[in-house]
Amino acid sequence: MTRLVQVLLIAALLGGLADAQAQAWPTRPIKVIVSFPAGSAPDIVCRFVTERLARAVGQQVIVDNRPGSGNILAGQAAARSAPDGYNFFCATAATLVSNPHTFKSLPYDPARDFVPVAMIAKGPFFVLVHPSVPVKTLAELIAYDKANPGKLAWATDGLRNFTGMMAAWLNKIAGTGILTVPYATMPLGIQDTLAGRTQLVILAVPAAAPRIRSGELRPLAASFARRVPGYEEVPAISETFPGFELIGWFLVVAPTGTPNEIVLRVNREMDRILKDAETVQRLRGLGFFTEGAETPESVAEAIRADTAKWGRIVKEIGIQPE
Repeated sequence: MTRLVQVLLIAALLGGLADAQAQAWPTRPIKVIVSFPAGSAPDIVCRFVTERLARAVGQQVIVDNRPGSGNILAGQAAARSAPDGYNFFCATAATLVSNPHTFKSLPYDPARDFVPVAMIAKGPFFVLVHPSVPVKTLAELIAYDKANPGKLAWATDGLRNFTGMMAAWLNKIAGTGILTVPYATMPLGIQDTLAGRTQLVILAVPAAAPRIRSGELRPLAASFARRVPGYEEVPAISETFPGFELIGWFLVVAPTGTPNEIVLRVNREMDRILKDAETVQRLRGLGFFTEGAETPESVAEAIRADTAKWGRIVKEIGIQPE
């Protein structure tokens, strides 16, 4: 037997073993780490999807909540989990694309430690103003701040979190000087904005929607590149600043080394789940939007593009990594 034939036989054998492994998978419960507490919007989204994944593959899917430390605890746990096809991470944009720019060192490397599996959903943010402020558009807000310097303040969850960075970025590109007030938790910031102690807040749809419906806060603009379905009366920020888009997303990654056949199997199952009308409706009701799982390659490209975007923003607004 020639060496070439031996190599080809070994390759065929290994390929057959990989296919058999993927076909047999899963033979035990699957674990999915989530970086938010139980009952939060990200947790609800991930549980809704993983419950359907469990039905699709005929095996239990366990959600492991690891909140805290700006998603770092969850990222570390996910990176250290075994790459055996039974460990996945429902990751946020902060975990993978902004944390690398705002922290000097992380106990995980997003590019090295994870492989993309599937996009779950994307969600915009709303710029909201207290109704006592006499503005109805982003352009009017900019003009009002320039005519009344020092009168407006953003409530944020800190400069190293999405709402704080987005507020600072809007200040930068609009040439405004709106004060940024960091809060230990976003509910405290919302409470002060509802009371008029701060006048502006940036919220994702789940937190923004009830305040918009009640009239407690007025939406000025949304951070999607296009107008948000169901909120078409609210302009996109890109209508004032072309090209502007800052969104949050949830996607599934696996520890590097996870068999590719299993990654592709999960991607296919997730795509079917996410394109189901019930899933689309449920996620939209929570303020998130899905167009399917996409491909692992397109998810990887989205991560690369957003990592570069947030790197530019962090540099422009002058955040120094800690």
